[in-house]
Amino acid sequence: MPQVSVFEWEGREYEHNPKSADWYWALGIVAVAGTVALVLFGNYLLAVLVVVATVAIALHAAKTPPLHRFQLTEHGLFIGEELHPFERMLSFTVLEDIEGKLPPILSIKNESWLSPHLIVPLAEIDVDAVYALLLKHVDEQEHRHTFTDVVAAWLGF
Repeated sequence: MPQVSVFEWEGREYEHNPKSADWYWALGIVAVAGTVALVLFGNYLLAVLVVVATVAIALHAAKTPPLHRFQLTEHGLFIGEELHPFERMLSFTVLEDIEGKLPPILSIKNESWLSPHLIVPLAEIDVDAVYALLLKHVDEQEHRHTFTDVVAAWLGF
């Protein structure tokens, strides 16, 4: 059965901030220092993990986020072809930038253990209408930044 979209828009999961060469040098210096210290203390497995994590962070920093297609239907939220039904959503909130420089963001907490917290940009769409539709199906609740969010913002992601 085809889904009828109430709202449809495109957006990126996060805004890409290109990193300078100094940022990569700092990452490398911290990683090398940590790896050397771990090898000196005999913790070889954690030293390997630091190297792998550093490579993963550097690759993620260089990558531009893909453009996603979002559809809000009467059954839930589609991100690409994946449906997140309203029944599995625990709560939502719409986060808006006080200064108005950033577009509003829809924050959804759901029961999925793979993606328990969805962040959806709401650029170029009627935020009030999206809010009203979600309020019919899901409870609104204040969402606070997690430790991971704070660390990611500090690293420039």
